[in-house]
Amino acid sequence: MGKGPLSGGNACQRHNERATMADCSTALMTDMYEYTMLDAALRDGTARRKCVFEVFTRHLPEGRRYGVVAGTGRILDALERFHLGDEELRFLADRGIVGRETIDWLEHFQFSGSITGYREGEMFFPNSPILQVEGTFGECTLLETLVLSILNYDSAVASAASRMVTSAKNRPCMDMGGRRANESAAVAASRAAVIGGFQGTANLLAAQRYGLKAIGTAAHCFTLVHDSERDAFQAQIDALGKNTTLLVDTYNIEEAVKTAVEVAGPELGGVRIDSGDLASLAQRVRNQLDALGAKNTKITVTNDLDEYALASLQSAPVDSYGVGTMLVTGSGAPTCAMVYKLAERENSAGVMQPVAKKSKDKASVPGRKLAYRSYEYSLADCEHVISGSESGLADYQVPSDWKDLLVDYVDHGSIDAQYQGHDAIMTAQAYRAQALAELPITAQSLMKGDPAIPTEVTVL
Repeated sequence: MGKGPLSGGNACQRHNERATMADCSTALMTDMYEYTMLDAALRDGTARRKCVFEVFTRHLPEGRRYGVVAGTGRILDALERFHLGDEELRFLADRGIVGRETIDWLEHFQFSGSITGYREGEMFFPNSPILQVEGTFGECTLLETLVLSILNYDSAVASAASRMVTSAKNRPCMDMGGRRANESAAVAASRAAVIGGFQGTANLLAAQRYGLKAIGTAAHCFTLVHDSERDAFQAQIDALGKNTTLLVDTYNIEEAVKTAVEVAGPELGGVRIDSGDLASLAQRVRNQLDALGAKNTKITVTNDLDEYALASLQSAPVDSYGVGTMLVTGSGAPTCAMVYKLAERENSAGVMQPVAKKSKDKASVPGRKLAYRSYEYSLADCEHVISGSESGLADYQVPSDWKDLLVDYVDHGSIDAQYQGHDAIMTAQAYRAQALAELPITAQSLMKGDPAIPTEVTVL
């Protein structure tokens, strides 16, 4: 088998088996039925029909007021690597998943369609058209699982992170969840957490790949391996300087804080508490540090924090938080239940036709979508989704004061690079803060309730 223009063989086998996941083809990060549908559609000719697929969620996680879009930049990265080399093609052929005609088609596959959607960092609600993929049926259907796996997870983490940052009341939150997730998910979670408002990550691969702030000093084992806590603190300060953060709850917190200040002096950068009644301990440690002259020493707390725990610590003298398990699991909502549905397709006469499911409790809205948000007194009051044919949407009169929520990510196969990389992540982080501030204050409540604003769907 030859190589298509983007294949270059199997990227994961190159460089003496040392390639990272960032180098690997994404073409098999999918479900088998996407390839079997392609195979059947190529046989009967429908694979070449123009189509519009839409990503949306029918509901937010129970009681949540909003969701935060994250992962679109990763989709663009993955799209650049969605090609099949010899090994992938041979696997599909040897397993009998697709036939010879499909292998020939895939050998030269390159996505040539267009993608529009909500910005990363944007708020979303039920029926928001978060992403729309337009192209032939063959090329669009292959992207379903890849798109959903990225958007569902990343948006879940970003949504949880946003709630945590709100509860932290401007105190920095840091991602420490890498050991509580799959190794690839951990990297994705770090990126999504920063979009959600976190300030840094303990995951070095995420920090390297996306240019994020890396944080971390020492664990309890570092104290335990030394003959005394004083020896451990001295070794850490010798290596990292007085501005480091010392972990003070291995044995006795009061004795550890005293020792830490004796070793580092009042210039000690920070202390971390990882167990116990965090609010009470933070208060006692703050008073002790002040009494010892270390008035500028910061206090960081960790230990299975979520947005509710952070809210309970608002009155405690804590300077920053490290969040792990609850961040990378979406704080109880590890998916956003997003789906990828065909909304419009070319019929046998060559005319674009809106289509929709009518299944009980799973009905979809036919047609491609426009999306806007209206405001009153500078606060969002409604999400407006307009559905219809391309010509019908072109003629729709949009009120001048509505905000257009859709941007163009891919135009006929050409990816807009402004939505990839470090700068895109930081832009999304700032955008999230702005978008949340534009919602009614009830959006920031941790009490269960309805979405912060309603979604009004208009079918033309």
